[in-house]
Amino acid sequence: MAGESSSSSSSNLTIIVHKNPSESHLSELGIKSWPKWGCSPGKYQLKFDAQETCYLIKGKVKVYRKNSSEMISEFGAGDLVVLPEGLSCTWDVSVAVDKYYKFESSSSSS
Repeated sequence: MAGESSSSSSSNLTIIVHKNPSESHLSELGIKSWPKWGCSPGKYQLKFDAQETCYLIKGKVKVYRKNSSEMISEFGAGDLVVLPEGLSCTWDVSVAVDKYYKFESSSSSS
């Protein structure tokens, strides 16, 4: 399912949402050792300079393409989310977020 033409390099960046991953999968990833981050409800302009994997303990987020009303993803408590490197977006947080997160180093060979 490839697009013929893309006016923006960020248009093909896909957010991957794993709904309710198993405890064993979360344990394999070691998420409890990851740093935590949280924010209150509001709108946040974010740019991901590295791929981020995060697990939401609580919260509800709608993600919009930067400078657009096009919603590209929605996720919340219990979701494991992979945000691609290079993504510029707006997070519309309706329920305060509390999450574990990890950035992937682009120089990583694994």
